[in-house]
Amino acid sequence: MSTRRTGNNRYYRGAESDHFRAGRFFNPEGEAPRGLADLLRWRMSRGRKAWPASWPSPFQPAKPADRLDGPALRVTMVGHASLLVQTCGINVLTDPVWSDRVSPLSFAGPKRVNAPGISFDDLPPIDLVLVSHNHYDHLDCATLARIDRACRPAMITLLGNDGIVAAAAPGSTVTAHDWGERIDITDSIAVHVEPAHHWSARGTRDRRMALWGGFVIETPAGRILFAGDTGFHGGRHYRALADKHGGFRLAILPIGAYEPRWFMEAQHQNPEEAVDGMLLANASFAAGCHWGTFPLTDEAIDEPSRRLDAALAERGIDSHRFRAMRPGEVWDVPPA
Repeated sequence: MSTRRTGNNRYYRGAESDHFRAGRFFNPEGEAPRGLADLLRWRMSRGRKAWPASWPSPFQPAKPADRLDGPALRVTMVGHASLLVQTCGINVLTDPVWSDRVSPLSFAGPKRVNAPGISFDDLPPIDLVLVSHNHYDHLDCATLARIDRACRPAMITLLGNDGIVAAAAPGSTVTAHDWGERIDITDSIAVHVEPAHHWSARGTRDRRMALWGGFVIETPAGRILFAGDTGFHGGRHYRALADKHGGFRLAILPIGAYEPRWFMEAQHQNPEEAVDGMLLANASFAAGCHWGTFPLTDEAIDEPSRRLDAALAERGIDSHRFRAMRPGEVWDVPPA
C-alpha cells in the first residue's frame, strides 16, 4: 500500500490502496458510475412507470420491545434501507431515514409514499447505527441528528462519511472504517466492514470522495449481513463473504431501484441477482429492502416483490426464506 496522499478530496485524505487512488474511491475490477450524459439520456427516456402518491403498507406501525435478549433475532422494517435489528440485547438501525424526502432539498426530490414502519417516538434505545454510504436515501442528516439527541448511539460508517455525520450531529460518537476492518462492540458482538459495488456523492462535485460498503454483524445468535447498496458484480462480493464468514443466519439485501438495467446494473442489483446473492453468501434467510418507499428509478412500485417471488419459485426456494419486507412488518427470524 502506498503512503502517498493525492488528489483534492473534501472528505478523506488517506493512503492509496487497491480501491482509493488520486483522491477517489473505486470498485476494484468493477465499473465507475455513469456520467452526466447517460443520466440525461435516462431522464429523457419514457420508460418510467408511474408510482402512486401514497402506497400504504398492509402492516400497522410496529411498537418494538426495548430489548430482545438471548438467541432470538427480530427484524422490523422501517422503510427503504432502514431496518431495526434486535438480538442478544442490542438494537441496531441500518441507514436510518425518517425524513419525507431523500434529497438535498426539503421541498423537492423523491418523496416517501408510505409512513415509517416505526414511529420515531416508539423506537427502543438504539445502541448502534450503521451507515453504508452517503447517498441521501441512506445518509439522512436530519434523522441521524435526531437519533443522536435521543439515544447517543455508536455510529459506524465508511471512510469519508464521518465528517458529514459529525457536522449533522456534533459530538456524536461516529467512526469511519475501511473495507476489511473489524469493530468490537461488546465481548461477544463485532461489526465487520465489507465491500460493495457502488459509488458515492452528495452533489455534483464530490463523486466517489467517500467510501461505500456493507456490514456483517457477528453475534452469538448468528451472523447478519447488511449488504448496503450494491450491484451484483458477478457475485464476487457474495462469494468472498461466504469464504470469510462461512454463512449467515440473515442477509438484508437490496431488491429495488434497478431499472433501466443499462444505467443501474453496476450500482443496484435486481431481485433475481439478490436471490443469487443469498445463495452465494450461504444465507439461511434474507430480508429484501430498498424498494417500495421512495420513487428512484423506472420499475413499478410493486415489481421488485413480484419478481422476487417469481425468482424464488423458479429456483425452488421456499418464499418464507426471502421476504420483500414492507414498513411495519416484523419478522422473528428462525435459527439458521
